[in-house]
Amino acid sequence: MRRLLGYFARGLVLLAPLVVTVWVCWLVFTNVDGWLGLPIPGAGFVATIVLITVVGFLGSNLLTRSAVNLLEGLMGRLPFVRLLYGSTKDLLNAFVGEKRRFDKPVSLDLAPDGGVRLVGFVTQESLAHLGMSEYVAVYCPHSYNFSGQLHLVLATRVRALDVASADAMAFVVSGGVSGLVPAALSTGEYATVRTS
Repeated sequence: MRRLLGYFARGLVLLAPLVVTVWVCWLVFTNVDGWLGLPIPGAGFVATIVLITVVGFLGSNLLTRSAVNLLEGLMGRLPFVRLLYGSTKDLLNAFVGEKRRFDKPVSLDLAPDGGVRLVGFVTQESLAHLGMSEYVAVYCPHSYNFSGQLHLVLATRVRALDVASADAMAFVVSGGVSGLVPAALSTGEYATVRTS
């Protein structure tokens, strides 16, 4: 009986991610096709990808950059829209924009002896504008969730991780199941490897 339960658990681990991935992709394809009213399955998804790419190209062009700046200025003046637009833009820029914020993975010492640590990302290397010149801002994402917490800590309590940002994010989001190599957690202090 125990062996059968083991086989079931292994099958569940193999099938569940595949089924969830196929289901989400199917939902995206069918919903986008339905919104655009296209009869060919997947054509709406492809059209959306092309549209986003064209808008990105036009936004990078010198001729349309002034129009983009005008639109952003307008969005920045409207009270509720400013909050929604600015937050969404900052979030997307943190992951995929030209000004990526989650590109400096670190471990943060929670206990004075370094016995307890969080994995996060330095988002600001200087907090002098807040009167905290010896501090850095570290964003620590939550596991299995689309949220996190911002910590303002002394730079000496933060240690650089010698890993790719994607691996550090996968490590945190997966609850420590995947991503980082344990040796990466024992690197030197962040303050000693800062770049200007």
